[in-house]
Amino acid sequence: MRRSRCPARQVRGEMATGTKEQILDAAERMFADNGIHAVSLRTIIAEADVNLAAVHYHFGSKDALVEAVFERRVGPVNEARLAWLDRLEAEWGGAPPVEEVLRAFVTPAIQLAMDSERGRTFMKTCGRFYTEAGDHLQPIFDRLFSKIIERYVAAFQKACPDLPPAELLWRIHFTVGVMVHTLLDSEKLRRISCGACDPSDVEAVVERMVNFAAAGMKTSPATLKHKEQAAVEPEGIEVGVSA
Repeated sequence: MRRSRCPARQVRGEMATGTKEQILDAAERMFADNGIHAVSLRTIIAEADVNLAAVHYHFGSKDALVEAVFERRVGPVNEARLAWLDRLEAEWGGAPPVEEVLRAFVTPAIQLAMDSERGRTFMKTCGRFYTEAGDHLQPIFDRLFSKIIERYVAAFQKACPDLPPAELLWRIHFTVGVMVHTLLDSEKLRRISCGACDPSDVEAVVERMVNFAAAGMKTSPATLKHKEQAAVEPEGIEVGVSA
């Protein structure tokens, strides 16, 4: 006969999970409001109403806590991106059009940012990450996004085979910039437009962004006599996430 789980052990497990989420929620709020470097573990402990032992038990260090805060939100977004790209590549024989690649890339992030208050808080934390990022935070970025960068650069390369490799990377860079700016500061557009532009309309935001970025990705490459155009071999692109 299969032995049922001990009720006391189950309660302890649920309490531990609750404490961990409590710490993550507090850290996310504090990072969003004050910045990552400015917030100490003691500040997070006070905000979460837990003791230092609980933080060390669940995370071990502030660096691990920072990574866990981002992994909790970014992990599901990146899983959705990869699953979406897998479906597209199966449907389109390995080379989906650029509009579909863009839609798969931007939609999960926009849904997170605009569908909930927690998403908006996390976007503020992301803004802090971007402005404070340096050698200290770069390894976290590498671990979270290396697979996404590898898969999506390859997908964009197949979707835009006529673009020189360096030109393709520039256009991906500009596309990511459009997405990040929209995620971090879309409410300003609502104010400027007196409400005519509604950033909470996720479907409309996605379609506008995809149309805009696709036009940029598909336009003929500029004629640039610059050393970077010859810096990448035409056979493919090798991407270093820590660059």
